[in-house]
Amino acid sequence: MAKHNQPIADGLRPVGAAGSARQSKRGDGAEPVGYFTFLDGPRGMTDHTDPLAALGRVPSGIFILTAGAGERATGMLASWVMQAGFEPPMVTVAVKQGRYVAQWLTEGTPFVLNQLAEGQSALMKHFAKGFEPNEPAFQGLEVSSTASGAPALAAALGRLECEPTSHVDSGDHRIFLARVTGGGVAVEDSRKPTVHVRKSGNHY
Repeated sequence: MAKHNQPIADGLRPVGAAGSARQSKRGDGAEPVGYFTFLDGPRGMTDHTDPLAALGRVPSGIFILTAGAGERATGMLASWVMQAGFEPPMVTVAVKQGRYVAQWLTEGTPFVLNQLAEGQSALMKHFAKGFEPNEPAFQGLEVSSTASGAPALAAALGRLECEPTSHVDSGDHRIFLARVTGGGVAVEDSRKPTVHVRKSGNHY
């Protein structure tokens, strides 16, 4: 199989074909440029024809997205969350088409991303079933109100208070871009955030 050298991206460790670091030589006196070597064709893959298997291994967190106020407030599981900017801090979150919460966010309703820690399976199960509009979603849970009026879960490892700024449809989901307006983490909390990895990219 043919080998090709490509410039390495900033921050990545240069490796040779055998996994050892190496650098290119330049004759102009400049600093060496890192290179990595890759092969034409997969190595060590038992099935490289199923992209869904690889897609499912893209890690994500587990969040409870809460929105609304008063009797209208609700919450839902959200795992497709990603940071999308530094200044200002931005995130993206995907919500399945047809969910009423997606319509709320389309209209600009502020929301909170409540980050779950490892071991918070009971809280995850509480919201996994989903809630109909106007159905009580927070029975038995300690909840506070944020500056925007959106509810926040006291048991969460951390939270991000967000305001939607735009959206784009992506097949069966709507992707929202949102500005982070507040939030924080639990004080002196040593818990680790939940990391979610799936067997396949065709389900949550």
